[in-house]
Amino acid sequence: MAKEDRVKILLECPECGNRFYSTTKNRRNTRDKLKLKKYCKFCKKHTEHKEVKAK
Repeated sequence: MAKEDRVKILLECPECGNRFYSTTKNRRNTRDKLKLKKYCKFCKKHTEHKEVKAK
């Protein structure tokens, strides 16, 4: 039951649209979309990556 609460997500750069960071989150604790500040190697700067669903 506890394993079903975690869902795999991808983080997308808002400037270039690349998706190369993946992580998991707990659906029960974090209902909102996740936003993390990450380095984008294509834009060559730190941007706030937003959550998109992984397939």
